[in-house]
Amino acid sequence: MIIDPVTLIVALITVATPVLLAAIGELVVEKSGVLNLGVEGMMIMGAVCGFITAQQTGSVALAFAAGMGGGMALALVFAVLTQVLMANQVASGLALTLFGLGLAALLGAGYSGLPVPSVTRPFPEALRDIPVAGPILFSHSILIYIAIGIVAAVWYVLTRTRIGLVIRAVGENHDAAHALGYKVVRIRFATILFGGACAGLGGAFLSVVRVQNWFDGMTAGAGWIALALVVFASWKPWRVLLGAWLFGGIAALQLRLQAADVGVPVALLDASPYIVTIVVLVIISSDRRRAALNAPAALGRVFHASS
Repeated sequence: MIIDPVTLIVALITVATPVLLAAIGELVVEKSGVLNLGVEGMMIMGAVCGFITAQQTGSVALAFAAGMGGGMALALVFAVLTQVLMANQVASGLALTLFGLGLAALLGAGYSGLPVPSVTRPFPEALRDIPVAGPILFSHSILIYIAIGIVAAVWYVLTRTRIGLVIRAVGENHDAAHALGYKVVRIRFATILFGGACAGLGGAFLSVVRVQNWFDGMTAGAGWIALALVVFASWKPWRVLLGAWLFGGIAALQLRLQAADVGVPVALLDASPYIVTIVVLVIISSDRRRAALNAPAALGRVFHASS
């Protein structure tokens, strides 16, 4: 059995992109002190809204916009529940996932197997034909480059700008941030909507670009992996990228092992990306002092304005 490393790398980047988009959005949400466990629900809503729009309009750009809109719609519900009505963030996030899965199944009924337009690649074929580097660097759809750009932008904003400083301040101590005059609820609303847009975009990429199909439950736990990657990355954007590529590499490798008919049960190969992610998380989380230092201090805490 011979596995081509070039095609494996190309595949892992594609497989990792939906999880990467969802995780980088959730990282910003958690940096503001909010824990949103509804990533899976927002992803599946993005997937169904993106697929339906692509199938009905033939426009990939509109499909991605619709995917972002679907994710943001669910994120808005979560924001109202947790920031206005002050509902429990964990319970609200879990409810959001269940609601998103059910609503997506209802909306997507009858769309399975229908065709969608292909996504154009931004680089010319001459660059894609360069040995080794061409397929790895220039053969992807434009959204993959946009996803990496979002990671870079999030890193820059959080570490180099006043907006990022305010977001981090709200996530560390919302009472102190409120005392300084920052609008904690508005800031958290904005980050929650950004996280929903990223998760929805990841879902739209999954259905329109990677799978080019819609079927019920197609996210298959990708939203939960995105949540785990934020912890794995210690709330650092570039580590989210590496963690997503690690997950994508294992997922792409197990698909090739299945095709090669190796003597390993298919169910075990299917579960391998999740097993490895859990093992890595256990190892990373074993140092509780380090994990506590990196986590936003106000994560998951309800904000009560004193005035």
